[in-house]
Amino acid sequence: MKKLVLMLVAAGIGLGSAFAADDNQAMIDRIKPVGQVHVKGAAAAGSGGARTGQQVYQSSCVGCHASKALGAPLSFSKAEWQPRIDARGLDKLLEHALKGFNAMPPMGACSDCSEDEIKAAIDYMLEYN
Repeated sequence: MKKLVLMLVAAGIGLGSAFAADDNQAMIDRIKPVGQVHVKGAAAAGSGGARTGQQVYQSSCVGCHASKALGAPLSFSKAEWQPRIDARGLDKLLEHALKGFNAMPPMGACSDCSEDEIKAAIDYMLEYN
């Protein structure tokens, strides 16, 4: 009886290790990353390059800057933007857009934008009529 139990245990261990290898691969497959890594400040691969300022504005900025929500300066309004530019300069304006300022989140709520795309969106909003 002891021999039979030992043989069954030994057989089970042998089978267990074969199944364990399959389970291990299944686990590796299950925990693979779903998406791809995006390096901040770089255009996404296969995205067709950087978005224009108008595209970034329309997808991420218009919600606040077209309605002055939470004190955001109105898009395309020299009266709204010029005092800020005169007081702080364009470099500070870009820094605020990148790092966040008052109610505006970092990157102006465009977490997948590059710094160049954020700058292009600012340039677009500063096109006065």
